[in-house]
Amino acid sequence: MTERACDDNLRIFTGNANPRLAEDIAREIGITPGEMMVARFSDGEIRVKINETTRGKDAFIVQPTCHPVNESIMELILMLDAFRRASAKRIACVIPYYGYSRQDKKVQPREPVSARMVANMLTLAGAGRILTIDLHAEQIQGFFDIPVDHLYAAPIIGDYLIKKGLQDSDTVVVSPDVGGVARARALAEILGTPLAIIVKRRPEPNKSEVKEIIGDIRGKTAVMIDDMIDTGGSVVNGAESLIARGARRVFACCTHPVLSGSAIERLSNAPIEEVVVTDTIPLTPEKLLDKITVLSVAPLLARAIEHIHRDESISSLFRDTP
Repeated sequence: MTERACDDNLRIFTGNANPRLAEDIAREIGITPGEMMVARFSDGEIRVKINETTRGKDAFIVQPTCHPVNESIMELILMLDAFRRASAKRIACVIPYYGYSRQDKKVQPREPVSARMVANMLTLAGAGRILTIDLHAEQIQGFFDIPVDHLYAAPIIGDYLIKKGLQDSDTVVVSPDVGGVARARALAEILGTPLAIIVKRRPEPNKSEVKEIIGDIRGKTAVMIDDMIDTGGSVVNGAESLIARGARRVFACCTHPVLSGSAIERLSNAPIEEVVVTDTIPLTPEKLLDKITVLSVAPLLARAIEHIHRDESISSLFRDTP
């Protein structure tokens, strides 16, 4: 437990999506998690009850909207309504991983913009603020009519890679697609390494084809960085292409380990030395491969929550980060 000063008006609550992360955040702050019940009736309906008073307090609800996505979102919506009716002073959603974020625009006719719909539901349910990490697209912040604090995991991942010695001229940071260049460039600046870009096309969702690699990767250690790894197809295809074009070693990094479908099997057989992820999404034991390293975002979220509670700047947390 830390020795940070904290008054009793700051409370951390959680649903069933990632209770361990909520406990770690509370421990970093130096408080105990709030008492709350999020259970099920016999027919599957979600039952929520706050077991302590929150009147006039700042309530931070830690609930990534990960698998099962719709259950996690519905839990969060009902928790928000409970805190609103319990007269909490400030209700903030701590959503380390924002589900439906890939559906942030119409790709084809007659499709919904699902990320915007989820934002609307959370706002109408009573959210007064959103705290999240590495949105799939930064413009999703504009879907909310309430403040959004967007944090970045690159410094956490960068510190780990520096400790492994991956910061010399023999290392290159690789963006798995053109859309992820900004994220890769930030990590490259942290590590002080050059940047490469994989050019690919997606014939359909969860499938990708590598067309070209821009940058010098021959004889180097390639560090791929993305916001998430879902089925693993993109990262595995990228790793195979990097090795085929002369990369010496390949590391893969992401903030959100979705790891759905056959992702674990693909990563197990891929030419990837290590997969570095964070705990924004909890991993079940069968997903914890020997090559997967999990870094904690609890210290980062704890500091952000304390800054919000004290009405202090969030950007100061990243003042020295590219």
